[in-house]
Amino acid sequence: MGDRVAMIEQACNEMEASGRIRIKRTSSLWETKAMYVLDQDKFVNGACEVETSLSPIELLDELQAIENKMGRVKVIEKGPRNIDLDILLYDDLTFSNERLQIPHLLMLEREFVLRPLCEIVSDEVRQCLPITGSLQQHLSRLPLSEEPLSPMTPLSPGLSHISTYQPHRDTRIMSILNVTPDSFSDGGKNYDIDESSLADTIKSHIAAGATIIDVGGQSTRPGSVQVSSEEELSRVLPAVKLIRALPEAKNVAISIDTYRGDVAEASIKAGADIINDVSAGLMDDTMLPTVAKLGCTICLMHMRGTPETMNSLASYPDGVVETVGKELLERVRAAEEAGIRRWRIILDPGIGFAKKQGHNLELLRRQGDLRKYPGLEGFPWLVGTSRKAFIGRITGVKEAKDRVWGSAAAVTAAIQGGADIVRVHDVQEMGQAAKMADAIWRV
Repeated sequence: MGDRVAMIEQACNEMEASGRIRIKRTSSLWETKAMYVLDQDKFVNGACEVETSLSPIELLDELQAIENKMGRVKVIEKGPRNIDLDILLYDDLTFSNERLQIPHLLMLEREFVLRPLCEIVSDEVRQCLPITGSLQQHLSRLPLSEEPLSPMTPLSPGLSHISTYQPHRDTRIMSILNVTPDSFSDGGKNYDIDESSLADTIKSHIAAGATIIDVGGQSTRPGSVQVSSEEELSRVLPAVKLIRALPEAKNVAISIDTYRGDVAEASIKAGADIINDVSAGLMDDTMLPTVAKLGCTICLMHMRGTPETMNSLASYPDGVVETVGKELLERVRAAEEAGIRRWRIILDPGIGFAKKQGHNLELLRRQGDLRKYPGLEGFPWLVGTSRKAFIGRITGVKEAKDRVWGSAAAVTAAIQGGADIVRVHDVQEMGQAAKMADAIWRV
């Protein structure tokens, strides 16, 4: 009932606000058809691993107090409600009385419980669970759902979420709005221009199919000079406020291309929805805890070093897909440790960042393998190839703005590999390429 993701996030915040429950990590959120009472909206389910000194009954009391505080009303048995908090497992304990049973009585019969649990239960914990057989074995014995269960990632209040495993999903178009004088392709085009002209550009992106606008106030091209936070904010905040003021942008998510925690915080408070960090929190120690505090969605991109040094770090002796997967998993773990919920994370392989031409091509060719890397399953992926130098080298097109055909081919490859979002300069042309690729591959 209500904003389902917001209810779950409020419940998580209430648990931690008590001071007696610490959430260590969360699963994805899985959307499922309602059971038993079918005339109701889809349910959203997730699991979290917590650390607590409370006994099982004390923990149950705390959770029920949170449900009451949030105004839980059970209209009918098994019917809609705004929140439902259950204890599934408690270490290796088996417990039973009239109020509580551990392990949860029906957990092994429910796909919407087992799928999130399988995401977060470590090998170490798995070995001491008070159940016969593994969670994965129990999951494999359940009948397949009519519709595959899919992890969901919220983007903005006005925009539907990404359902990663839905085969018929539309690829989201993220349009690039650089308000810098020195970005590699369109530097200066939208820098220091009048508000009316910038508004026309934004409206044209939306009309061409962009549902996410990525605002950048700091170039991250190879060798770019890094400006101050104050300068970056002076470029970004007016654009955010302008987008939010446009009626045409009512259902558009605003992403901020920044690696700085203070820029992220000011931008989200000004109305942005997503932080797109090329360093995945490595270039500013405050970024991940800031995003956790804000509760917004973050894109973690693979990069090594800084824009000034990354080209010297493009060595992958163990394989680029395997290494990018391993290093992104480390950043996911760091984000979780900082308090970012799993359902608030998008991943990006970082095409062109600390990668040579062969690395970029292999990442595009094997995007499907990267999606299946152990520990990264279920995350949505953003892929940005637009106008990049390796496309120019392959096609022989020197001017970045003219690399439309090569960019379109790369977008199609990314979608074939399972990308959920493509980040583009040429919104109309790439929107058409994405629609065609969706018609071919999203079936």
